[in-house]
Amino acid sequence: MRNTSRIAALLASLALLPTAGLAQSTAEQEAKTRAANIAAYPDAARALFGQKTTPASMQARAIGNYARGCLAGAEALPIDGPSWQVMRLNRNRNWGHPVLIDYLEKLARDVPRITGWPGLLVGDMSQPRGGPMVTGHASHQIGLDADVWLTPMPKGRLDREERENMSAVNMARADWRDVDPRNWTPAHTRLIKAVAAEPRVERIFVNPALKVALCREAGADKSWLEKVRPIWGHNYHFHIRMACPAGMASCQGQEPPNFGDGCGSELSGWVERQYQAIFHPPEPKPGPKPKPKPPMSLDALPPECRQVLVAR
Repeated sequence: MRNTSRIAALLASLALLPTAGLAQSTAEQEAKTRAANIAAYPDAARALFGQKTTPASMQARAIGNYARGCLAGAEALPIDGPSWQVMRLNRNRNWGHPVLIDYLEKLARDVPRITGWPGLLVGDMSQPRGGPMVTGHASHQIGLDADVWLTPMPKGRLDREERENMSAVNMARADWRDVDPRNWTPAHTRLIKAVAAEPRVERIFVNPALKVALCREAGADKSWLEKVRPIWGHNYHFHIRMACPAGMASCQGQEPPNFGDGCGSELSGWVERQYQAIFHPPEPKPGPKPKPKPPMSLDALPPECRQVLVAR
């Protein structure tokens, strides 16, 4: 119950203060949080990996699991492509395993046909050497996760200031029980369905309110929704998670989806918990706040991550 209350309180604060969410943080907000986190725990894994600005010159490998690992031989998604633009450039999180880079470029090329949009706005992927991040994200550590904005790419090129500070569009309705029809379009459903059809994609994460719309708009065939799972946040973007590359023993994947389309009572529960957390958050317990748990140490990561950290 303690963890449930803490998550609920966090969700409520993010929902009521939209600019506080990671995808919405401006360059100034990001820089302040980053500096404070590094100063508080300079030897934590997040500080060590978060200050690396170049990839490890090693064979490309995803090491560990999505929330406890690192990335060797990362490649960068170019910040500009014919049908994509990378956002929040100062974070230097447009890195990934070659499998992820290949898929994002392919997806972006297909987006005008799928959606009618000029292209995609790509948010956080991984750091140059993966690992825990100084701000945000428990996952995104092994180069196989990417956030794609639900805001269509504009026809013109965004300048650096716009990429650092412009806000994405909130797709959730005011009551957080469904999508906002002013912002959500059939193109969003087509895009997410196309991503789900890619065999290399393991999971897609969206806000519960968005999954409500996807379940409604899927029609009779909801099988593709098995990959699409509800999770807190993710009302400005959706999260693509690639499966571990075939034969890569260093990468620890997750179980294939085996829980059905998730459009029934499971989803109703997510929607109701989100609603309660935002509009009826629990009263804080009296007394001093518990001391926060220290961030992950380097020892908590696979041993190979030490080599990735010190490699040239």
